[in-house]
Amino acid sequence: MGNTPTPHIAAKEGDFAKTVLMPGDPLRAKYVAETFLEDARLVNNVRGVNGYTGTYHGKRVSVMASGMGMPSMGIYSYELYHFYGVENIIRIGTAGAIQPDLRIRDVVLGMGACTDSAFAGQFCLPGTFAPIASYELLAKAVSVIEEMGTVRYRVGNVLSSDVFYNDNPDTRDLWQKMGVLAVEMESAALYMNAARCGKNALTICTISDSLVTGEATTSEERQTSFNDMLKIALETA
Repeated sequence: MGNTPTPHIAAKEGDFAKTVLMPGDPLRAKYVAETFLEDARLVNNVRGVNGYTGTYHGKRVSVMASGMGMPSMGIYSYELYHFYGVENIIRIGTAGAIQPDLRIRDVVLGMGACTDSAFAGQFCLPGTFAPIASYELLAKAVSVIEEMGTVRYRVGNVLSSDVFYNDNPDTRDLWQKMGVLAVEMESAALYMNAARCGKNALTICTISDSLVTGEATTSEERQTSFNDMLKIALETA
């Protein structure tokens, strides 16, 4: 606290709620604020990374984009946790299915986040760190989904990859054999930052495409049509 604004966030101390929802896409952050939050106000727009704070059913909640990839998520989650007093970050993103039983628009809760990234190297650990979600947020999200009763979902490992266009065609099959559900690009960095500063984090992803079947949603659908995931996150917040 006290180091605000930061190089990447123009908000003042107190502008963010204790819980921040983080989509990768700034337009999804705008959509969440305009569709679900009451009295939402813009608190950050540095580099077009929209951040808003409002209320959801009377509870103060913020939403801000993380950008794409672990370096971007690493910066924004670090600054929110360390300088803005944020306690909980819930990533609301998209993921590509690598298990054949996952369908488009299924919801995946990232209990753990495997990674091909060297992000953990900065911590100089004498072994391999296993990035995991905060149990309290995970348990609450499962409870919310069960109460909704209409959402197909899975809980398990996701893969946070540094590579979108992978030159190794066998990569998907190797992770699939280990039971990893889907691939995305941010969760491992978020979970590691949360662990390092004693805060809470959870990833809730909607399957936007399948690396198994080749099915995919459009960019417009990814911005505005994944409302089940957004409601789960807001009720968990």
